[in-house]
Amino acid sequence: MRRVALFGGSFDPVHNAHLALARAALGALALDEVRWVPVGRPWQKARAITPAVHREAMLRLALAGQARQVIERIEIEREGPSYTLQTVQALRAREPDTAWVLLIGQDQYAGLHTWNGWRELLALVALAVARRPGAPAHVNPDVERAGHHAVPLPMTDISATAIRGRVAAGLDISDLVPPEVAGYIARHGLYRSPGRS
Repeated sequence: MRRVALFGGSFDPVHNAHLALARAALGALALDEVRWVPVGRPWQKARAITPAVHREAMLRLALAGQARQVIERIEIEREGPSYTLQTVQALRAREPDTAWVLLIGQDQYAGLHTWNGWRELLALVALAVARRPGAPAHVNPDVERAGHHAVPLPMTDISATAIRGRVAAGLDISDLVPPEVAGYIARHGLYRSPGRS
């Protein structure tokens, strides 16, 4: 069976810590592929997110030349909220000879018990977790009992929230995102604060 990790998120924007995690997971988990899954309508996000066309374009730029890393469009093509359980069920039906790994960060791991159908989800995937600086350490005991693989990752404290804030303030982000992504953000005027030209 092929072994494929699903790496979901808003990727608003994709940044260097995302890329480091995907590369680490390929080696640590003996994966055939990392499949990036940009969300369509994330049901747990309070803020409005950048349109999928921009987030996908930035992801394509970031992944150009990255071996065994591809984009899965299933959630941005789906109507309504994006639920990981629905995504996994659809992919398992489409690719029954694939073993699926769900790749998440420590902050997502801490909140996994709030996900739609999380118990059923954990029965369908192997779970892999990467720690992130400052992320909540407390995990629901039922989630913890399900077990997971740890993905060793250099402690890079980069967040999409901070990147959007830096862009809005007119600050440099060249050390936080791939150059092609920084260029795309500038060309399309993404994340600028109102009134900033």
